[in-house]
Amino acid sequence: MTSFAIDKPRGRAWWKELWIQVLIAMAAGIALGIVSPEAGAKMQPLGDAFIKAIRMLIAPIIFCTVVHGIAHMADMARVGRVAVKAIVYFEIMTTIALIIGLVAVNLLRPGVGMNIDPASINASAIEPYVKQTSVIGFVPFLMNIVPATFIGAFAEGNILQVLFISVLCGFALVQLGERAAPLVHLIDLAAKMVFAVVGFVMWAAPIGAFGAIAFTVGKFGVGSLASLGKLLGGFYLTCVIFIIVALGPVARLCGFSLLKLIRYIWEELLICIATTSSETVLPRMLTKLEKAGCEKSVVGLVIPTGYSFNLDGTCLYLAAASVFLAQATNTPFGLAEQVELLLILLVTSKGAAGIAGAAFVVLAATLSATGTIPVTSVALVLGIHRLMSQGLTPTNLIGNAVATIAIAKWEGALDGERLRRVLDGEEQAAITA
Repeated sequence: MTSFAIDKPRGRAWWKELWIQVLIAMAAGIALGIVSPEAGAKMQPLGDAFIKAIRMLIAPIIFCTVVHGIAHMADMARVGRVAVKAIVYFEIMTTIALIIGLVAVNLLRPGVGMNIDPASINASAIEPYVKQTSVIGFVPFLMNIVPATFIGAFAEGNILQVLFISVLCGFALVQLGERAAPLVHLIDLAAKMVFAVVGFVMWAAPIGAFGAIAFTVGKFGVGSLASLGKLLGGFYLTCVIFIIVALGPVARLCGFSLLKLIRYIWEELLICIATTSSETVLPRMLTKLEKAGCEKSVVGLVIPTGYSFNLDGTCLYLAAASVFLAQATNTPFGLAEQVELLLILLVTSKGAAGIAGAAFVVLAATLSATGTIPVTSVALVLGIHRLMSQGLTPTNLIGNAVATIAIAKWEGALDGERLRRVLDGEEQAAITA
């Protein structure tokens, strides 16, 4: 399959760059939210519509990319090897994220002194999230991988289920051999069509960013969050520390600069921050990482799997928020309880694929599993969950970008020279339709 990336014409006007347009839109959204909070809050449909438009394309993109990649790899043993390497890497990095999150919240102690009485908390706002905790857990997670129907996985947009079907179809095409060539070619054409649609939808990215940011600022305000500002600041700091301390060494080990990689995916990071959803840039990440020298088949397997298993920022959030709530409610939570929390999070953090508001639902499920921290206390962070998401989603994205390059490197599926040229800016990296 040929690349869907088209190099940027030299001399292109600066204001035509997507990241410039998104920045301007974010600034306008912040200004509207401050000047007229009511009008800002009404902009939510703009952000939601953009996210829905991208999400409707994710399932066909994953299916076409994974099936085509496996069919061309023609080696089922290699597919299994890549998958095992990815899962092991994901488990190690998410464990490190949980440990860093626990250490940071114990050092910063953002909840100490709040002295919240759990009995005084109005739990009605969190009932919709608590009801979903029954589907969190290792066994429900495994059962959820297998869709009820073939078409149902695509209709619901469940990434893991689509990935499961895609791998099976890819293996089937490998077994069919040359007889499958016409179908593989058709899937190639379908992928090109879907990526072209993505290009059209991305024109609306600044509008979506404007609506999402205006809603956030208008809904939650700036000054009203002062009481939880320490938690927010500490969480953002923890995300930065994780990127430097955990992802930095992996990047150096694989021979590339993490800062240059961040610069390379800067547009995608801005969209993530504005929309608080990393799914909005999944199609672009597939294309950009392939353009950076990673083999298409590896990108197609690692990125979709990472969106369910390698959520580093989400793990930081879960660890920080759990201990924060214990501190805020004066719940005794010593070393033994925190080790138990770590073990529970290793399971629950992997079990929310395809669930709306996944991080918050998992947080409620985790507190319920510990039986120590009052579950109703999650209402304390409900108001700032979206603001914390603006830290965890870009962290998730950077983590999956590093993971893809690292696994491609260890699998011998990375063009190191091409990666260097792209990250150094010697090859233009703009993505268009």
